[in-house]
Amino acid sequence: MVSNSLSDMVSEDPEIPPEIGLFAAMTTYFGYGLLIFIGHLRDFFRKKCYCMKKRSKEDSSVAPLLQDFEDFYTRRLYKRIHDCWNRPVNSCPGAWMDVVVRESKKQCGTLYDTGVTRRCLNLGSYNYLGFGDPDSPTKPQVFAAVEKYGVSTCSFRSSIGTTALHVELETLVARYIGKEAAMVFSMGFGTNSVGIPALVGGKGTLLISDSNNHSSIVVGARTSGAIIKVFHHNDYQHLEAVVRKAIVDGQPRSHRPWKKIIILVEGIYSMEGEMCPLNEIVRVKKKYKCYLYVDEAHSVGALGKNGRGICEYKKVDTKDIDILMGTFTKSFGAVGGYIASSKELVQYLRKASMGSVYSQCISPPATQQVISAMKIIMGEDGTDLGQRKLAALRNNANFFRKRMQEMGCHVLGDWDSPIVPVMLYNPSKIPAFSRECFERNLAVVVVGFPAAPLLLSRTRFCISAAHTLQDLEGALEKIDEVCDEVGIKYNRSSLC
Repeated sequence: MVSNSLSDMVSEDPEIPPEIGLFAAMTTYFGYGLLIFIGHLRDFFRKKCYCMKKRSKEDSSVAPLLQDFEDFYTRRLYKRIHDCWNRPVNSCPGAWMDVVVRESKKQCGTLYDTGVTRRCLNLGSYNYLGFGDPDSPTKPQVFAAVEKYGVSTCSFRSSIGTTALHVELETLVARYIGKEAAMVFSMGFGTNSVGIPALVGGKGTLLISDSNNHSSIVVGARTSGAIIKVFHHNDYQHLEAVVRKAIVDGQPRSHRPWKKIIILVEGIYSMEGEMCPLNEIVRVKKKYKCYLYVDEAHSVGALGKNGRGICEYKKVDTKDIDILMGTFTKSFGAVGGYIASSKELVQYLRKASMGSVYSQCISPPATQQVISAMKIIMGEDGTDLGQRKLAALRNNANFFRKRMQEMGCHVLGDWDSPIVPVMLYNPSKIPAFSRECFERNLAVVVVGFPAAPLLLSRTRFCISAAHTLQDLEGALEKIDEVCDEVGIKYNRSSLC
């Protein structure tokens, strides 16, 4: 969640007049109310129909897969606009990609491929440094890895799934991040969801999580069985208050001291494009002797002079961060993730984590992709290509963010962040924005409930170093037209 309400969000942003928040809230509530009313009305009349009354005994004896509201939301709201999220891609996720056009024979029906593809500017993939492009400089080494190792090891890490490439990657990640050791996982989501439970290691652990943390962190925390407390998004003062109270109160019932307290934050939050106040969080962590776990899925390879992530960008010593987690699915154009820490902790993870004992390891070609991309970023390929890509990403992101703000849109996030969220608010504007952009050959991502709070729907642009200035200028001209048609220039004085 971005905040508890629109009024909270508006009060935190001095550039947004309160009237805009009130206007967006009222129209959003009205839109959802109208859709829900019509949906229930249609359900009422359909129940009177013979086809709804005639149900088999088998159907009535099976428990429903969804709760009442979830079922209603899926049928009456989501399926009306599900074409906005179900467009297959027919090429590499480069700066430009081919997107398959799909249509439905009836409203809310199944989508069918038309056999037509549309060449679109990719403004939705996490291809931050362009290593996912068809002409990526990593291609020769990846193809060589396929020839030598094949496409899969067909085993997990603790058995016979570890190759020389995996060992090289873990050594390289530790050196790149600035930690003693690292362990790689086969899935970015799984790095948190199976890594955090292993770190908890039994009862007596308290996890203190940012309210906007990614669902992988939420799943990992809940699976761990530890006690979980949440602090307000990026509010280090509230974090300190939560930590202090937890230390004073101790464990539930027994009130014994906690065995360990782990603070969970992200470098860049993917739905907001905001960076965490790492310096202040480190201060709290040191003051109360907690452990700090930083998820760098979107910041490693994207922030800092050398792409080393939020620590380099905020000038924080990596020794002050107990556990650094990141993924290879964004800046490195591959798959998987890592946890970097001390040798003792990493060695423990290899034995205790399900990511090592049960999960398939990263395929050798994907492992080689990360190695090659990381060496280019570090400059170990003998060129300055990595530095040029990092500079291009930063310049492109700031250029795009500035132009969106000048249009009068409500833009979230921080400067230098490659994620540029723009608020839509109203439910009807989710499909309108997506479809109008697609008609103009722009592939964008729109986010609605439940991925975002009900009132805070948005579109999320992901900028890449592979985008040229001409690409972005052309896209911004089209987006300007769409913003006028859809009506999302909330910061214009005419609304006040």
